[in-house]
Amino acid sequence: MTAGGAWAEVVGQPDAVEELSRAAADPTAMTHAWLFTGPPGSGRSVAARAFAAALQCPDHGCGHCTACHTVLSGTHSDVREVVPEGLSISVSEMRALVQLAARRPATAPHQILIITDADRLTEGAANALLKAVEEPPERTVFLLCAPSDHPDDVPITIRSRCRVVPLRTPSGESIAQVLTERDGVPSDMAAWAASVSGGHVGRARHLARDPEVRKHREAVLAMPLRMRGLGDAFSFAGDLVRTAKAEATTMSETRDLAEREEMAVAMGAGGVGKGVAAAARGARAAERELERRQKSRNTRTQRDAIDRALVDLASFFRDALVVGSGADVPLTNPDREAEVRRAATEWPAESVLRRLEAVLACRTALDQNVKPEIAVEAMMTVLQRG
Repeated sequence: MTAGGAWAEVVGQPDAVEELSRAAADPTAMTHAWLFTGPPGSGRSVAARAFAAALQCPDHGCGHCTACHTVLSGTHSDVREVVPEGLSISVSEMRALVQLAARRPATAPHQILIITDADRLTEGAANALLKAVEEPPERTVFLLCAPSDHPDDVPITIRSRCRVVPLRTPSGESIAQVLTERDGVPSDMAAWAASVSGGHVGRARHLARDPEVRKHREAVLAMPLRMRGLGDAFSFAGDLVRTAKAEATTMSETRDLAEREEMAVAMGAGGVGKGVAAAARGARAAERELERRQKSRNTRTQRDAIDRALVDLASFFRDALVVGSGADVPLTNPDREAEVRRAATEWPAESVLRRLEAVLACRTALDQNVKPEIAVEAMMTVLQRG
């Protein structure tokens, strides 16, 4: 079951909702810095946003008032959410945000800064944030989100000053319920999407709503058993990378053009008279910075698209290991059970494990900025060879 009000989108996290609701209502249970941890799809940023709404709401998260609506829609003047579009959060960006967070709230009880991917902070950005967390302004609250509180995700100096809220993978039943009741998805589609989402609410929603997402998943999960030679491996690698690039381009084109047009207007494109030359020089510098940010965002979008495919591949080999070992645990891809059993029969467990390790190594390589074509081709050769 899910909670109501501002907590309506927080799926399958009753313990966290209870703790956060108590803190929002009782100042003695409150602290200035929180760290939301949990696996992908557990709803870290959703929970942080709901908590921010409860902190700003006169009724501690009613879900109906102006404060709740504006926080949940991302338009509240005293709540700033950092969603890194590029590969990392820079020190300059964090310094600017920390300065804004230090201001007194304009209309609400708190000034709140939400950092949705704190694991992407550069070392300099983490140090800038640490100074603010160590000596926080009286009415400022920091809400950080990261996969875990491990030093690889969040520096121990920041972690030690935060109250940790661990989130868990939501159950398939709770995901199906929210898809049916809140998104209007037919119950059979909701149940299927929840069963193959790996506990990822957003993934389940995309699978339920978008036929193209379902088609892409089918193509990815069919790859392991279709590879007969190195030619197939390189062909599939090229298909995977091209699809990711096309998806990123589609997502970026309209937004990039709108940003460039907005900048041209802001910089006085077409103006005449004194100061035009100086303005033009400033515009060129701003355009270069915009191009840099757009390129970084496009790279991130490409890698995220590839990573979704890699997660699907990893889940296939994980299921093959489960079946091969005879373990009595649910499959991540119950709709592909026949193919999974075939793989478990044709490949020794050691071979399946090597394939799984190759997928995980590819994810690591992409995180370390290895060129996608090289990382994916290296993975596919292992998947073909076993």
